[in-house]
Amino acid sequence: MGKVIAIQIAPEASAPLTSVEQVNAVAGQGLEGDRYFLRKGTYSKKHDSSREATFIESEALEALNRDYGLELNSVESRRNITTQGVALNHLVGRTFRVGGAVFKGVRLCEPCGHLEQLTERKVRPGLVHRGGLRTEILESGLVGIGNNIEILE
Repeated sequence: MGKVIAIQIAPEASAPLTSVEQVNAVAGQGLEGDRYFLRKGTYSKKHDSSREATFIESEALEALNRDYGLELNSVESRRNITTQGVALNHLVGRTFRVGGAVFKGVRLCEPCGHLEQLTERKVRPGLVHRGGLRTEILESGLVGIGNNIEILE
């Protein structure tokens, strides 16, 4: 069973993410206070439920450093929730609970040119197929650091 080790949100597109201890996940909207909840994200012109919350494995960030010599921390990853001990790729199409909220893994969150531009690092090769998970929030609730990730199916 994995757990949440960090949570990050940003108020608008390209703004630096800020670490928080907990966040309210709102079904059909996103993480309260985050750019996609506020419809101010880079890709917010048309609401896409798969952008309601994004997850990334701390192990993927460690592998990026180990295998490619590129250090990227949770905040720089531009993902909302950093996990430990769970294979996020296996959650595509599955529902899972984190704290009081229920999420559905929609698709992988592959790295993009926008991420490279903001981090000023060529992170795409090292994060292909391990850049995280895009999710839809099915049930609202608080998510906090230390919460377990429980697969429901």
